[in-house]
Amino acid sequence: MIQSMTGFGRGAAASESKKITIEIKSLNSKQLDLSMRVPPYFRELEVTMRSELASVLQRGKVALNVSVENIVPEASAVINTEVLQQYRSQILALAGTLGIPEPADWYATLLRLPDALKTELKMVDAADEEAFRQACREAASALMAFRSREGERLFQFFVEKIDNISSLLASVEPFEEKRVPKIRARLEEQLAKLDSVEYDRGRLEQELVFYIEKLDVTEEKTRLRSHLNYFLDTLGLPADSGQGKQLGFIAQEMGREINTLGSKANDPDMQKIVVKMKDELEQIKEQVLNVL
Repeated sequence: MIQSMTGFGRGAAASESKKITIEIKSLNSKQLDLSMRVPPYFRELEVTMRSELASVLQRGKVALNVSVENIVPEASAVINTEVLQQYRSQILALAGTLGIPEPADWYATLLRLPDALKTELKMVDAADEEAFRQACREAASALMAFRSREGERLFQFFVEKIDNISSLLASVEPFEEKRVPKIRARLEEQLAKLDSVEYDRGRLEQELVFYIEKLDVTEEKTRLRSHLNYFLDTLGLPADSGQGKQLGFIAQEMGREINTLGSKANDPDMQKIVVKMKDELEQIKEQVLNVL
């Protein structure tokens, strides 16, 4: 069964100190385009999780967002005493040089300066790492389940559209049988108007046969039926076989046969049927872009 590239998944896990929630969104793309918003605390895990996600997701424009809630309060920043000491010394020296008074409120002055506070990054511990990986895998699993549900909907859509094209192709035959006498009658009618022109009747028959053979659409119909069956067979392949690209190629071949059928139709009723077939095919092409 096919899978869609569109999907959403959420996963959550907790350690003793943190609750980690990960959301993954996916849209269609020719290749895997994975962007990850990960807090600095978990940045060292990004490379390994990116590789693991790539093997699961395969294709799509994927956005992963990580949010962390501290269960146990922890100081995220501390006063940078050494830097503030250097600032105070420089301000005192500047005051003496310029002959200006010292600040009335040292705290307000110093704490507004750059790097007055510093963030101490801690190394991720084993419990937090395991919670992060668990949340990530849970989100990826939910995303793939979403993709499978969307794939079922797409499968039914494609089957319906292929059946429509097949029915339209079958409806061509009655008009195809009638058009040869119409073409012959039209040509003979035009020749009858040329009273002053003499022509070889035998040669005319040869030219008519040649002309009508060029308008024969039997091969196009046969190839189109073959492509329709191949499309349905490909829909039934395992979901990890990358049907999206294959279905896109088959749809292109279907389009070539339908276009040739239209150019050879030379009949208004057949042309109307071809237009309907093109409309069905365009809907298929649009949705094929979402197939994994």
